[in-house]
Amino acid sequence: MKAAVASGPGGPEVLVLAEVPRPSPGAGEVLIEVTATAVNRADLMQREGNYPPPRGVSTILGLECSGRIAELGPGVTGWQVGEEVCALLAGGGYAEFATAPAGQLMRVPAGIDLVTAGSIPEVACTVWSMVFDNSKLAPGESFLVHGGSSGIGTIAIQLAKAQGARVFATAGTDVKVAACRDLGADVAINYREQDFVEVVKAQTDGAGVDVILDTVGAKYIGGNVASLAMAGRIAVIGMVGGIAGELNLGALMACRGTIYAAGLRARPLDQKAAIVAGTEAHVWPLIEAGKIRPVVDRVLPLAEAAEAHRILAASTHVGKVVLDVRRP
Repeated sequence: MKAAVASGPGGPEVLVLAEVPRPSPGAGEVLIEVTATAVNRADLMQREGNYPPPRGVSTILGLECSGRIAELGPGVTGWQVGEEVCALLAGGGYAEFATAPAGQLMRVPAGIDLVTAGSIPEVACTVWSMVFDNSKLAPGESFLVHGGSSGIGTIAIQLAKAQGARVFATAGTDVKVAACRDLGADVAINYREQDFVEVVKAQTDGAGVDVILDTVGAKYIGGNVASLAMAGRIAVIGMVGGIAGELNLGALMACRGTIYAAGLRARPLDQKAAIVAGTEAHVWPLIEAGKIRPVVDRVLPLAEAAEAHRILAASTHVGKVVLDVRRP
């Protein structure tokens, strides 16, 4: 099969289209004939040599995909060959075929085409698990997402709004700020021109926000704590702003705040299956009702995976950058 593979750690230029062995599904797995996959920040980190896949996982990039079931592994029930699915992966999406545990399969939401479906699993599962399952964002509470125009941010804004929260979002350009507002953000902040801490305090009469989804990391830890409401919760899912920073424990204790940091990729299969089931149960109906729309910035062929990485690194996109595996 064809796959976009990294010839070694380095820049986008190390990604090349190559012929590699087609995988076979193991016990409890399915083989998917991939239609599309999407580019995530984790892919860039892995390409650079900074985020190796878990033991036993394909070294091919790609944390999500859509397509049709090509083969069922031993012990798989409830699915049929030929069914259209999308899937959360630990790797292997940048290829014509990929294997996935059956517990990480989801049906394609009604009304969503198969290419767009390849952009949904990673962001939807991340937002559902971190913001709602772990941080317990409730109707009437306030929510702040950093990187509101990213793939994660575009889903987070819409899902929080659909669940009855007041939504704050940060972004780096006026165009991206406008995109956040169009998606439902009540307050959109250009972090290059405004201090998000000051805006949050002004817009909440000093009370702060209840939940923060942080894609930045160390650079924002102080500002995030300063923006928390009493009993507020910070969910950290990214480290583009560094991995080590100074945390004022006194300020965190004063607001009885909590910080939770986690990713999806290395979690046990049973945890990922539970997240996938929760995402499909709670997020899919909102997509099918038109209350949440997947935002795709552009679609490129698999052969242009290197260009897709350059686009993501430049942060000029709004939403997801998708790779159509079938396109020449």
